[in-house]
Amino acid sequence: MNKFAKRFRYANLSLAVLLGLGTQTTMVQAQESEEDAAIEEVVATGTRLKGTATAVLQERKEQAFVADILGAEQISRTGDGDAASALRRVTGLTLVDGKFIYIRGLGERYSSTLLNGMTVPSPDPTRSVIPLDLFPASIIESLSVQKAFSPSMPAGFGGGAVDIRLKSIPTDFVMDLSGSIGSNSENMDDSWGYNGGSDDWQGRDDGTRAMPSVLRDVFDRRKSIEDLTIAEQQDVALSLNRDFDPSLQSVDPNTSLDFSLGNYIDIDEDWTIGFLATAGYDNSWQVKEEYRGNQFSSDGEGGWSLQSGWPVGESNEHSVKWSGMLNMGLRYTSFHKIDVSMLILNDTRDRIRERYGFNANTATDEGTLIRSYDVLYEERRMRSGQIKGSHTFDFLDYLAFDWKYSESKSFRDAPGNISTGFNFNDANGNGAFDRGSEDISLIRGRTGQTDYTFQRLDDYVENWGWNAEYPIALDKWEISLKAGYEQVQKARIGENRTIGFLTNSFDAADLVGANLNDILTDDLIINFDSPTNQNLMRQSSAAGDDYTSAQIVDAGYFEFDAFFNNQWRFSGGFRWEDFKQAILDSSSRVGSTPVERNFEDLTFQEDDIYPALAVTYIPDDTMQFRFNYAETVVRPDLREISDALFLDENDNFVRGTPGLRPTQIQHYDFRWEWYRENGDNLSVALFYKDMVDPIEGFQTEQGDSAPRTRLANSETGEVYGVEVEFLQGLNFMSDDPYSFWNDLFLSGNVTLSDSETEFDREKITAQTGVNPDYTNDSRRLTGHSEYVVNLQLGYDSPNGEHSATVVYNVSGPRIIFAGIAGQDDAYEEAFHSLDFVYTHYPDFNTTVKFKLSNILNQERDIQFENVPLLTETKGVGFSLGFSYDF
Repeated sequence: MNKFAKRFRYANLSLAVLLGLGTQTTMVQAQESEEDAAIEEVVATGTRLKGTATAVLQERKEQAFVADILGAEQISRTGDGDAASALRRVTGLTLVDGKFIYIRGLGERYSSTLLNGMTVPSPDPTRSVIPLDLFPASIIESLSVQKAFSPSMPAGFGGGAVDIRLKSIPTDFVMDLSGSIGSNSENMDDSWGYNGGSDDWQGRDDGTRAMPSVLRDVFDRRKSIEDLTIAEQQDVALSLNRDFDPSLQSVDPNTSLDFSLGNYIDIDEDWTIGFLATAGYDNSWQVKEEYRGNQFSSDGEGGWSLQSGWPVGESNEHSVKWSGMLNMGLRYTSFHKIDVSMLILNDTRDRIRERYGFNANTATDEGTLIRSYDVLYEERRMRSGQIKGSHTFDFLDYLAFDWKYSESKSFRDAPGNISTGFNFNDANGNGAFDRGSEDISLIRGRTGQTDYTFQRLDDYVENWGWNAEYPIALDKWEISLKAGYEQVQKARIGENRTIGFLTNSFDAADLVGANLNDILTDDLIINFDSPTNQNLMRQSSAAGDDYTSAQIVDAGYFEFDAFFNNQWRFSGGFRWEDFKQAILDSSSRVGSTPVERNFEDLTFQEDDIYPALAVTYIPDDTMQFRFNYAETVVRPDLREISDALFLDENDNFVRGTPGLRPTQIQHYDFRWEWYRENGDNLSVALFYKDMVDPIEGFQTEQGDSAPRTRLANSETGEVYGVEVEFLQGLNFMSDDPYSFWNDLFLSGNVTLSDSETEFDREKITAQTGVNPDYTNDSRRLTGHSEYVVNLQLGYDSPNGEHSATVVYNVSGPRIIFAGIAGQDDAYEEAFHSLDFVYTHYPDFNTTVKFKLSNILNQERDIQFENVPLLTETKGVGFSLGFSYDF
């Protein structure tokens, strides 16, 4: 064992406390009180639960740069189903929209994600970061969150970087089968559904929603709907699926199934091979009640009244996720290994929503309301192939050489999304449409109200690189020198088509009815004869609807890692990156008129050097003091440098800005770590980030639809705070060796922080061409929470057959978008998440798990000045799982 490894020894029971297993005392107690067969089970249970946690704790301790590690067993303990929900347990991390991680209060723009240390594409059309709910917990070995930049990482580093490490080949034969069934309190009654496709359970459309071939032919010929004759428009209209009308249906239970198979075979004394194959399937539903306010007016006395919005709404979202992974490995002695990984992930979202409300036009008509329904269907899929090698040459003084290569593709296919609206008179004043007793008709008088959207996004990434590391021993110094090169090539192709019926081209009497399919019949379309010679259909196009983008990053780096006298550690180096990015708007149409583009604003190139330094002082084996400094950059996402309009995670419209500047960041980190007996530990960290040109959003207008936000560079920004993390066994509560306290542990973390950014109105006007009407010239950064708290109370029975964990998580209010026209900034309020997980181990092979989530039945709430903008119910979730290890 080398000096590095010796220096990081720790108590044998650190893992046990980390996972909430019994201490030595309870294990001895169990062995003395049970029969021999039971004793064997107790020992086996402890072995089974250890998993990767030993390596996880030691890796965190050995990191030269500040990082937090979350292992597979810790994820299993809290019952989290994917990488996103698991990462919210990490100190200073906030989960947003169930997909994206905010690190130290900075939005998803300021975080990056790697898969096994390699760059992979994103299937999300509005951002380049990866939705982390794509990665099921069943394929994850560990999650690493590095909060201090090191030169071997991409320079696009803001709040931190997440590395998802997939499960590697096992050390012995494994075969596991697990499944679960569950539901949610919101799912108990019937909810909205519609006639989808026969393959929906597979997470794919069978063609029911797909763009018809006659419409595809129009776009392939670079024509718009307005270029067609009325007869050709009728052909298009007849080919569209109009059977999306909502109907009440029962909600099925949530189910999941996972399987894994692997082995490790010794060919001879030097050569070994291994493999691990996994497959998973998850089918779930989530019903929500929703309130949304769009436009408000002031009463002049500090109060606000709703002018446009949806006071009543309900949605039912069906999610189908499946995954497959195959890892293969080849080892020659302990010095050479090659690993190959192939992964496919699918996440299909199918939501139907029905809402009731009013706008400025209907508000003046007494008793008139709007009924609206929309269908959102999207398939997100990612495929990745990776190969990497690690070689150590003992005959060259243990020179190490590592290499990697990956090709990945992701796509998002959203065919046949539809939205439509109806006017009706609310005769009984209940704020909802009563079928059979109230007249209703399609909305007229607009350019189009029944709209179909067809979207496609393809994202490709090729990543390769190498590094060489050479160790040097000089008296009291142990030094490692590392140099490497990396290249990332990305290409993204996006397509967005929106067409709609021109409802004001029809006679009002022909549009009466409650169902779209009963109104826009084949007969009505075939016999269409506009009294005003208007078109039957129209196309909505905007710059950025179609685009092709490319990105190339060439990087070289040098790192050093030096120990002096086993007490001081100096690490650091620099990274050089040459970054090139271009986006080509290929739609070039609004109707049939070409749009002139300033391509200089849609291209970007820079090269720079990014330094990093880490100093660690180690007074003894139990304590460390760390200091990190780094300079990095955060560049705009691909769509943020176009003026395309897209929706964010809250269904608010966001428009990019050509010419956005990258954000330059200086990082300062200090952390004290104390590793105590029996695995108890405590750490306190201070951090400060100084930012130039942060990318922020501000509202540009209010109207009948959701708020619109424009992206721009603010002047400066800063984030600073303190993080406290701890793990403590509760055996100190009693001197009795048989006390119940010996079976309990408490762990958690608290982050307290603040941020500020300042705007210059004149500069924003010059950059965007929009005169901003935001309320506050300085405020907290968008998405920043002033506090994040995670707590776990764990129990493990003395015989090792039962464990229980109560998990609490809360993030403080965070700005969603800046206020406009005198309104204060809009905040998402704190969400107090309380979960309970009970696990039973009847024998060595079997695990039974029961979970309750959101026990407090919290709702998502966005508001300004105590005025609600958006509320969504979440419900109380419950599930029962079973797994068997063959």
